[in-house]
Amino acid sequence: MTRKTFDAAAIAAHEAGLSAALDAGRRVLAGGGTALDAVTAAVCALEDDPHFNAGRGAVFTYHGTNELDAAIMAGDTRAAGAVAGVMHTRNPVKLARTVMEAGPHVFLSGAGAEEFARDHGVEHVDPDWFATPERWRQLEELKSRKLGWFDSGMKYGTVGAVARDAAGHVAAATSTGGLTGKRWGRIGDSPLIGAGTYADDRAGAVSCTGSGEQFIRAGAAHEICARMRLTGESADQAAAAVLAEIGAIGGVGGVIVVTPAGETALAFTTPGMFRARADSTGLEEVAIFA
Repeated sequence: MTRKTFDAAAIAAHEAGLSAALDAGRRVLAGGGTALDAVTAAVCALEDDPHFNAGRGAVFTYHGTNELDAAIMAGDTRAAGAVAGVMHTRNPVKLARTVMEAGPHVFLSGAGAEEFARDHGVEHVDPDWFATPERWRQLEELKSRKLGWFDSGMKYGTVGAVARDAAGHVAAATSTGGLTGKRWGRIGDSPLIGAGTYADDRAGAVSCTGSGEQFIRAGAAHEICARMRLTGESADQAAAAVLAEIGAIGGVGGVIVVTPAGETALAFTTPGMFRARADSTGLEEVAIFA
């Protein structure tokens, strides 16, 4: 993700998608809504945008399917919901939230998650809804060039949102199609509570993107919150420290963080990360590159 690999049209399209997601979450908060509602709205906007690797526009597995993962967590109660390997749910983040609010479990996968979605009226679509020509081209390129078991270059990311509402509560949500060419039902950090997604009103809310295996091993999202809560580190300091730990075990990626005090961090160890933020002081930022 550099200015050499993104042309002007691609930059404009991705920035427009980021702005739309930011506006969706901001409208919720401006209307007195909760942080949980805001992150749901923002991630749904990104799941419906084919430019991002979540929902419509998700990458393909090695066998040509789209298998989607998502998680959501509320900082006030530490309630959480997550799903993995779903193939018919239009907005996986909505299903994750339904798991959190209407089910007895935290994490559902595959056919069971799809059954739960049907039972609770979560919108289903034909799998063709998720497929886009560009993602198919990427899969064909990976296979033709024999680049390895999967897209180890981590080029196609994850979407996520964090928010703090007027009551001081925080929430986080993350959604992804995973890795181009993934096999064997591989699941990354995104739907794993504490790895790719975490929220705790005692510290903050975190959503992660990057090399999922290393983020899982580091317990990245929880580790950032733990450092802020127990050591007094700022969001920037905690994010940088955990990304350094991930780098030490061979991983790369980025995190977005918000605290109950409204402090934010956008940290990454790659040449770029799709990102946007806004707050009640008038700060507004949309960016892609380092």
